[in-house]
Amino acid sequence: MGSADDRVDRIRAEWQLERPDLDTSPVALIGRLHRLAAHLTQRLCDVYAEFGLAEGEFDVLAALRRAGPPYERVAGELATVTMVTTGGLTKRIDRLESAGLVRRRRSTADGRERMVRLTAAGRRLIDEAFAAHVENERRLLAVLDAADRRDLERILRRWLSEFE
Repeated sequence: MGSADDRVDRIRAEWQLERPDLDTSPVALIGRLHRLAAHLTQRLCDVYAEFGLAEGEFDVLAALRRAGPPYERVAGELATVTMVTTGGLTKRIDRLESAGLVRRRRSTADGRERMVRLTAAGRRLIDEAFAAHVENERRLLAVLDAADRRDLERILRRWLSEFE
C-alpha cells in the first residue's frame, strides 16, 4: 500500500525534534486524510473536466438529477444539498444555464422562489458524467480490498456523524 516512511512520517519526525513534549500521533491520521483528500479531489475533478464541468457544476447537475422527475429543485434547496452559499450557487447556475444544461423559472407556489431544472441536454450530460465518476471512484478504491472498504466506510460514517 503506502511507503513505510512517507511525507507525514517525516513531518512528525521533524516535530519530534522540535517539540518532543507534544504527542503528534493525531498528525498521522489527520495529515494523511488531508493529503488523501487533496489527491482524491484532483482525480475526481479530472473526470468532471472531461465533460467540460467544474466540481461545483457537476455537484449541481447531480443534485438535480437525484431529485427525480422533473429533475428540478428550489434554488435554496440546491444550496443545502450542494453545501454551497446561495451566491456561489448563483454563479454555478449562471454558467450551467449559459451552457444550456439547466433553466430557471419562478416557482408557481411562491413567486419569490426560483426553480432550477435540468434540460434534456443537462440530463444526458450528467448521466454520462456520473457513470464515469462512479467508475473513477471504483478505480480509486481498488487499492483496498472489500473488507477494508467496509471497515473504512463504517469508521468514516461514525466519525462524520460527530460533525453532521
